[in-house]
Amino acid sequence: MVYSNSNVNFEKMLLQFMSEDDPMLSMLKWLCEKLMDAEVTSKVNAAKSERCPERSGYRSGYRVRRFDTRMGTLYLFVPKLRNGGYIPFFVSEKKRSEVALMNVIQEAYINGVSTRKIERLAKSLGIDSISRSQVSEITKN
Repeated sequence: MVYSNSNVNFEKMLLQFMSEDDPMLSMLKWLCEKLMDAEVTSKVNAAKSERCPERSGYRSGYRVRRFDTRMGTLYLFVPKLRNGGYIPFFVSEKKRSEVALMNVIQEAYINGVSTRKIERLAKSLGIDSISRSQVSEITKN
């Protein structure tokens, strides 16, 4: 079987992910960072360090942000822009599911489920960011 150069590179990349503790989570992190880079490149009309007259903005480093997913928690390097903010599109889309999660937590608490049980449930779902105090804070609202 003859492999093209792109297939060989793709297989090398997959093998790199397979050596990670959680290959799927590593692939998701890589994909999120590539999506953010493409989105910022489109927003400023220029690739990183590219000089062109069409450029409409400049990058200004990165900030680390936690991103909770069904697969687990990721720590992403989110690009910063000098002028204007940048929020990745997949984070704003996730807000709908966050609202649903908050509603489930509030409903469970109202029905007598303890904050410790809710915390354990969240951890079993791969969300390690909900503590008992956060559950209490969510239910106050």
